[in-house]
Amino acid sequence: MFLEQSFKKETNLNLRLFTFIKYLGGSLLVFLAAMVGQLPLSIAVLLTGKMPRNNADLYSLFDSNVFLFFALLSFVFVIIGLYLVVEKLHKQKYLTIITSREKIDWARIFFSFGVWLIISVILFFSSYFYDSTNVVLQFNLIPFLILFAITLLLMPIQTTAEELIFRGYLMQGFYNLSLNKWFPLLMTSLIFGTMHIMNPEVEKLGYLILVYYIGSGLFLGIITLMDEGTELALGFHAANNIVASLLITTDFTVFQTHSIFKDISEPSINFEVFFPVFILFPLLIYFFSKKYKWNNWNEKLIGNKNVSSL
Repeated sequence: MFLEQSFKKETNLNLRLFTFIKYLGGSLLVFLAAMVGQLPLSIAVLLTGKMPRNNADLYSLFDSNVFLFFALLSFVFVIIGLYLVVEKLHKQKYLTIITSREKIDWARIFFSFGVWLIISVILFFSSYFYDSTNVVLQFNLIPFLILFAITLLLMPIQTTAEELIFRGYLMQGFYNLSLNKWFPLLMTSLIFGTMHIMNPEVEKLGYLILVYYIGSGLFLGIITLMDEGTELALGFHAANNIVASLLITTDFTVFQTHSIFKDISEPSINFEVFFPVFILFPLLIYFFSKKYKWNNWNEKLIGNKNVSSL
């Protein structure tokens, strides 16, 4: 099973704490890898001769395609750093934080990607044709083609890095400490959600928007545990961010791009923010459960592990 792949079979609490400390150390090393990955952006900022005081100043220094490239580039270093931590520090195969299957199930990734891509596009155009007052067409071929290349090349690396850290590495780390399923599911969802607290949209919309991010983390954690692997989460997350990059942008989101459309409305919290969390995500869980014949829900999501049986 997915979480059990990393389990050290240690019943002594002190030994389990030591194992968890290794996960904390590994997380620090991955964070340092991300810092190294941000050096190209830092150097580029220094070369401009200007010192940004906030995110808005930073975004204004570069064309949005250039900034997006530098921002996503750091996740290449994260992926490499995570690989070294898993393989060298934990002496685990990298595959074990991706899936419990003998190899990655690419069909699951592409299926989940396709499902959420189709749903996202349908929802956007349904809303657009119903009321396009606050959405403007800003399509510009050359910048968009550059954006398209950057997005397809680097966005899946960014989303994969986040999924393998939260739904893979950290979820397994918390499982080693707690010996149950609900604790790693809850903790990784909370950390994933609050990680977005520095995003500019939180400043504009308020902390209530964190319900969406925490809910998204919970959804991704549930489908990972039920499916015994991160493939469905990988596909979903990639589709979500690629659509956000290419289809529509705003002036207050973390990535502002040369997308096809731009939302010029005043930022506000409304039902559309919570619709995915309370309606779409539960429906998707049900849909995936029928397709992949999930069972043993209690055991996989909230069950305590019998250490003596491992």
